[in-house]
Amino acid sequence: MNWRIEVAVQTPAHAALGDLLSYHGMQALPPGTLVRVPLGKREVLGVAWQSRPMTEDDAALALKPLGTALDTLAPLGDAWRDLVAFAARYYQRSLGEIALAALPPQLRDLSGVQLARRLKRQGNATADVSDARALPAEATASAEQASALRRIEAEPGPFLLFGSTGSGKTEVYLQAVATLLARSPTAQALVMVPEINLTPQLEARFRARFEGRFGAGAVVSLHSGMTNPQRLASWLAAHAGTARIVLGTRMAVFASMPTLALIVVDEEHDPSYKQQEGARYSARDLAVWRGRREGAKVILGSATPSLESWYQSRPAAGDDPGGRYARLAMPSRIGAGALPAVRLVDMRLQPAKTVLSGVLLDAIGQRIARGEQSMVFLNRRGYAPVLACADCGWKSECPHCSAFRVFHKIDRTLRCHHCGFTERVPRACPACGNPDIAPVGRGTERLEEHLGELFASVQRPDGSPVRIARIDADSTRKQGALESQLAAVHAGEVDVLVGTQMIAKGHDFRRITLVAAVNPDGALFSSDFRAPERLFSLLMQSAGRAGRDAAYLAAQGTTAEMWIQTQHTDHPLFTALRRHDYPAFAEGELAQRRAAGMPPFAFQALLRADARSQEAAQAFLNAASAAAEALEGADQVARYPAVPLAIQRVANVERAQMLVESASRAALQRLLAQWQPVLHGLRRTPEGKGVIRWLIDVDPQQI
Repeated sequence: MNWRIEVAVQTPAHAALGDLLSYHGMQALPPGTLVRVPLGKREVLGVAWQSRPMTEDDAALALKPLGTALDTLAPLGDAWRDLVAFAARYYQRSLGEIALAALPPQLRDLSGVQLARRLKRQGNATADVSDARALPAEATASAEQASALRRIEAEPGPFLLFGSTGSGKTEVYLQAVATLLARSPTAQALVMVPEINLTPQLEARFRARFEGRFGAGAVVSLHSGMTNPQRLASWLAAHAGTARIVLGTRMAVFASMPTLALIVVDEEHDPSYKQQEGARYSARDLAVWRGRREGAKVILGSATPSLESWYQSRPAAGDDPGGRYARLAMPSRIGAGALPAVRLVDMRLQPAKTVLSGVLLDAIGQRIARGEQSMVFLNRRGYAPVLACADCGWKSECPHCSAFRVFHKIDRTLRCHHCGFTERVPRACPACGNPDIAPVGRGTERLEEHLGELFASVQRPDGSPVRIARIDADSTRKQGALESQLAAVHAGEVDVLVGTQMIAKGHDFRRITLVAAVNPDGALFSSDFRAPERLFSLLMQSAGRAGRDAAYLAAQGTTAEMWIQTQHTDHPLFTALRRHDYPAFAEGELAQRRAAGMPPFAFQALLRADARSQEAAQAFLNAASAAAEALEGADQVARYPAVPLAIQRVANVERAQMLVESASRAALQRLLAQWQPVLHGLRRTPEGKGVIRWLIDVDPQQI
């Protein structure tokens, strides 16, 4: 019998080819089977979605024949395909784009024979693993941890684990996973972290806890920092069920795990869970959806939850039935350690152009004298944000972007952090020839240099010079650089650590007793309504790096401190931060958002257009807005005027956006679904001329 087989393949973005392509096969294929199919002049990997007997009408279509089925691999399950289908539908992308992006890249290049060999090798390696050893003893849970674990065991969730920094959230994850694996011999757990640099220490803790019983292959990682063969091996282990625990970044939410029973999303507030290229999905939100679809419990953990999650975990009150999440509170630090005292330095009272106030320098000096560590946080890498000429006003603008190139002193380059364009620093001003061009502003490189100069004459207790280190995207570019630098901090080989947000979250530094934020004011009055939320989270997470070891503080006879240099000491954000009072901050922010009709009280999407000119980009968006008037339910969705992005030109491409908003998520989704074919059609009209690409970003995190 001849069969019509519908296959999901990765078609070009906005090609309007539809979700599934049809092929002719000689036999039916189980849904979820990986297949190789012809597409144009290439043969590509696809996922068989459904099969049905061919009709006479199908025969008249002269469908291309199906290629090879990779049937040595078990088909991808119904739950996985439902997750992919939901993500494609909700985030307005093609089914094939989501499905193929969720698979390890190396799968696309393997033939059926090569895949069979790979599976055989992996099976042999798994069979050699001994599981005779017992699990190491678990840490004794505190009263708050035990209460949280009891509720996780007894209630369906999803759970928001609201625990202060250092309260032991990771131990709750470990014990929840241990309970799950002990109950079922096949159950799997997925644990996600927001960034790659947080995976090594988490992986070490999970391996130490679980490999003794379940073997070396029981814990695997999935993230973009791995090589393609490593990612394939981890994915195959998860798909086969031999990997009991998968640790990963946002991409891991799509891991094929046939017996998934628990999902943990650590630091759930982090914007890194939202993909910013291609299919712009939220891994946190998909984790909640996946847990509900597969009957898996979901734990979202954070010391500073996103306002959406906080609102969803609100208790019932009066006519309000409350949120969908169960809130688990762990306000105390393990070991009864106190949260760091927050000290504000009013920079309005400091001399002009002061970088580090005298009181802060004195506090850091006292830490150095006692052999303690300090951390200075500045969320701007490079030496200086711009190089400028005082004579003619020339600045180091990027010729391809509407942004300045950052001055990097170490390699004497001007580097655009948007398009990557890099040049050597000119000997003189390119505009007027003035040799006296100077850096303006400060980045982590310049701050590191400045601290080195200030403490050049200071000695450590053993008489050696002060050691200052910097951790940011530039200093950790080489393979293994981040791991070695973090190891040096943990070993006490660094006195003052300078860095960006890379060092502000998740790391368990035991000897740091002082954290300082040098210049955080920029986010207080940003046009992005989420900026204060992100700033509060970043500062509270930064503060959490200090004083994590109560025994160490007691032995040193010291207290942990968080210093913030600001020109707005009376701002409500800092008032709440001084009390470590996230609920008060969240209450104020939610009241403002409710009054303004912003998320979580409204639902948003961005329609973005990239074009050769700003006029072309905005003309396309305005035409799209006008065309939406005729769509069903358009009166329930507000469409704002098209505007340029904050950085409107990147790599010689002009960018514009239009905000779309509704009080109803369903109404917004209905409009977006109807809008897709209209937008495809607009590309072929005069209004679409000059448009390079367009995209829809649902639930955008940056506006």
